[in-house]
Amino acid sequence: MDTKPLGTDLPDGVRFIGPELDREPGWAEGDAPSLADLNACVACGLCLPHCPTYRLTGEESASPRGRITAMRAVHEGRAETDETFTRFMDLCLVCRACEDVCPSHVPFGRMMEATRTQIEPLRSRRTRFLRWLGLDVVLPSRKLTWVAGALAPLAQPFLPAHVRAMIPRGGGEPFTRLPRVTSPEGDIRGTVALLSGCVQDRWFRRVNRATIRVLAGNGWRVVVPRAQTCCGALAAHNGHLGTARRLARKNATAFASVDHVLVNAAGCGAHMQSYGDLVEGADLPVRDVMEFLHAEGLAGDAGSLSQRTRVAYHDACHALRAQGIHDQPRELLRATGNLELVEIPNGDRCCGAAGIYNVTEPEMSGRLMREKAEAVVSTGAAVVASGNPGCTMQLLAGLQEIGVQTDVVHPIELLDAAAR
Repeated sequence: MDTKPLGTDLPDGVRFIGPELDREPGWAEGDAPSLADLNACVACGLCLPHCPTYRLTGEESASPRGRITAMRAVHEGRAETDETFTRFMDLCLVCRACEDVCPSHVPFGRMMEATRTQIEPLRSRRTRFLRWLGLDVVLPSRKLTWVAGALAPLAQPFLPAHVRAMIPRGGGEPFTRLPRVTSPEGDIRGTVALLSGCVQDRWFRRVNRATIRVLAGNGWRVVVPRAQTCCGALAAHNGHLGTARRLARKNATAFASVDHVLVNAAGCGAHMQSYGDLVEGADLPVRDVMEFLHAEGLAGDAGSLSQRTRVAYHDACHALRAQGIHDQPRELLRATGNLELVEIPNGDRCCGAAGIYNVTEPEMSGRLMREKAEAVVSTGAAVVASGNPGCTMQLLAGLQEIGVQTDVVHPIELLDAAAR
């Protein structure tokens, strides 16, 4: 098989390895993009205009094609995972917009996760410690996540402005648990399990409560397994695949033998749907809650909001791109009385949240955030519907930055308000 790099030459700055470097070619031990995945890319360039970082920079190195070219060079021993290579990979949002338009179905998200495990050991000791603390220790622990939420308001004066703006006010929910089992109203249609999540349950518990009420109101018995943990998406996206596998195994056990695992956070849902790629036999029947309700149908009338409300719908990348969810939540919302649904201009573009990207890459994230906030304002909507907690925090921060007060809620909360 011809393994010469596809497409253009290496992006500017990737250093070729000569004999003087005295090292074996290829990746270090551990996770790395497979040759099959690398060869899937035919360098057609259809992904370029859909990539947020390429669109803003116009640089090949900031495109999926450029990043794959650099990965291939490392794989073949012609370049190394140095500081420049790391910069190319860090600038990617892993929004997976490229996957959505790729005719060859290149699994770019999976390749990026594996590549970041290679560059993680090259970071500074301080950065590695902070990432270990957050991704491997705090988020997988419900108690530590609660403590972090309680301390967040105290830490706000010492944090950068862009980080302060994204921390929900009030420190999140009290240290309590969601009901383990909620019985349905009326005739039972079946039993579903709910992922409560880490960030979602700590700062957006109201979304979990609304999810349970809507499901129970539509005839579903809702179980919240106590043994569940963080889905592991943030760990996987940031080069901590060992932790991601550990969390996947734990959740695979916690949600074993259920017909449906429902998720109300797009990033969590997309990641859990790929558990089988991380751990053999860890596949789960994961579905987004809005997609599930649309497919199964509402038990009765959708109800009506108390007053006429214009709502702009925001497509989270990991709902739209990774799960193919677009029409389903919109159709559910349109069935709700007193709700006028409007589209955000260029609504398929990433808002720049991307997990912890808004913290690690504030400049690029800020540009995308302002674009999205201005697009939202142009709709004249009083409310934005967002199906992902990271997007919700990013939207709130962006709207606050340009001095606009607009509510950002989960679409399930609108269904809950209409039903009540």
